[in-house]
Amino acid sequence: MKRFSGFSGFSFSRWLGIMLKEFIQLKRDRLTFGMIVGIPIIQLLLFGFAINSDPKQLPTAVVMADPGPFARAYVAAMQNSDYFRIVGSVDERQADDLLDRSEVQFVVTFAPGFHRDLVRGKSPVLLVEADATDPMATSGAIAVLNHLGAEVFAPDLPGLERPTAAPLELRVHRRYNPEGLTAYHIVPGLLGVILTLTLVLMTGLAMTRERERGTFENLLATPATPVEVMTGKIVPYILIGLIQVTLILAAARWIFDVPMHGSLLLLYAVVLLFICANLLLGITFSSIARNQLQAMQMTFFFFLPSMLLSGFMFPFRGMPQWAQMVGNALPLTHFLVLVRGIMLKGNGIEQLWDHSWPIMLFIAAVLAIGLKTFRKTLD
Repeated sequence: MKRFSGFSGFSFSRWLGIMLKEFIQLKRDRLTFGMIVGIPIIQLLLFGFAINSDPKQLPTAVVMADPGPFARAYVAAMQNSDYFRIVGSVDERQADDLLDRSEVQFVVTFAPGFHRDLVRGKSPVLLVEADATDPMATSGAIAVLNHLGAEVFAPDLPGLERPTAAPLELRVHRRYNPEGLTAYHIVPGLLGVILTLTLVLMTGLAMTRERERGTFENLLATPATPVEVMTGKIVPYILIGLIQVTLILAAARWIFDVPMHGSLLLLYAVVLLFICANLLLGITFSSIARNQLQAMQMTFFFFLPSMLLSGFMFPFRGMPQWAQMVGNALPLTHFLVLVRGIMLKGNGIEQLWDHSWPIMLFIAAVLAIGLKTFRKTLD
């Protein structure tokens, strides 16, 4: 039998030298080595400490039309359950505005005569309005409310002839998503996730590709300024991003039946702002990285926390405070609130500013970093 030629004349010393050479090369490539160590650590930290599918301390506003002792006891029990964080007592108009701006998750309304009807055994209606754009964020808290009434009122109403029904009627209105469809939450979110991944990655490879192919010298020979180079490379990808958005919106409307309650023109304006943020970030990665592999690594290093901390996969309000601070620094977090607010809530410009200026601030910071790190030499 003929000996396999691949192992003929195998030298352990040569093999060891090649292996050591790879370790030395890996040591020189600090970015790759950092990704090897950093990505598993980030995943452990995020999944171990930041991710929580059963969110608590959800901001809740109270409309107290009947501020009796039983209503106050019920509010106190809600807060003691750890699922609700009472932000204050408001009127109906303020409650609607807070829900539209995504500043509260629930609004609990105690109607006039709540105390009287409860004492008489008439099972008064307790209205709970929930921001159901994220059904996962509300399900656990609503389950707590279903049995909270009997626990709160039974000790305070001894000996009364009460009907067999519950002491109160819990009426839950799932605002903006009455049927609790996950498509209403996921499909608008995919708009931001797809744009983040594709645009940052494509532009991240733009300048490193030219550097590796040797065409970067042509740019160096031109009188083009860093601003001209960065913005000139961005414009074609803006068109690509708008095409992606149009395809996703068409699928959302005609395949998944996701409503469009707001202005389509306003939605495209928000999308354009988000596209610019991602493209500038990709160009900045491209100016920092020395090759396409490093650019891809930096892209996924940014994409991972964006996916996990933005509220796309897990409820944003279920995360600890430090994770929410990191998430608020990411443009995807604010874009998800904006796009769901326009599509599902019909928000206008006045409700969008709170989540628009952080994206603008991100653009300014990334542009400043990109211009500073842009190098007009091959080194």
